[in-house]
Amino acid sequence: MRRYRLSLPIAISASALFAALPAAAQDGPDEEELPRDRITVGAGAIYNPSYDGSDDYVLSPFPVIQGQVRGIVITPRPGGVALDMIPDDEDARVGFSFGPVARLSFNRNRQIKDEVVKAAGKLDPAIELGVNGGVTAYKLLNPYDSLTVSADVKWDINGAYKGMTWSPSVSYVTPLSKAILVTLSASAHHADGKYARYYYSVTPAQSAASGLPEYRAESGWDRVSAGMLVGWDLSGDLRDGGVALFAIGNYSRMLGDGRDTPYTALRGDADQWTLGVGAAYTF
Repeated sequence: MRRYRLSLPIAISASALFAALPAAAQDGPDEEELPRDRITVGAGAIYNPSYDGSDDYVLSPFPVIQGQVRGIVITPRPGGVALDMIPDDEDARVGFSFGPVARLSFNRNRQIKDEVVKAAGKLDPAIELGVNGGVTAYKLLNPYDSLTVSADVKWDINGAYKGMTWSPSVSYVTPLSKAILVTLSASAHHADGKYARYYYSVTPAQSAASGLPEYRAESGWDRVSAGMLVGWDLSGDLRDGGVALFAIGNYSRMLGDGRDTPYTALRGDADQWTLGVGAAYTF
């Protein structure tokens, strides 16, 4: 029996929550149990903070691509994608994932609504490359659910913050009916000193330009998140592909220097919310 799959990047990290509904194959006594190629494409809109720690919110479009091609699983990330190079047997109770992950970050580069923060200067976009690994347990409470524990480790290669982050996460996926699939997830984000100083410190030059007090940030846990995604297949059956709608909600809490930086403590809010809706089509 094939599994329902819904990939939710826990990094709903700010984490955001971008996902799509892949099709699960019809069950049948003569069906060959091999992974089937499938691609889900979609688009949506999210309402989220204008930068990590902001209390101003902006509306942004986002694309979705997810699926499996020749045993390689494609999973969306906020602003990026991850590949799983280890295919799981469809009848396995435990599976493993490992592969590259890439992400483009525009934190404090676009859509800064706060004039004081904007005066401190826009930051360069970061291009993050790294690896993802995890383990998944299947068929815990019903034949189609799964629990995944994983982590992303990424390095900036674009000369923005020039450091490393890692993000452990846990997610639980289960169908509520043939048409509705739900994902619950939680994650955390750890920043090294280079990341923390780039995004959370207020340098003397930034202080003079913005009026914010000088601040020096250090490495540590800067964010935890929890979220939910609900997908609804319009045909009434998640297994036959076609069009699906989804809604996402995520709450993040800034921690440590991510909370104490003047960009958050004086000009923003440690409590961060993300809401989104979209549609996807599975081929």
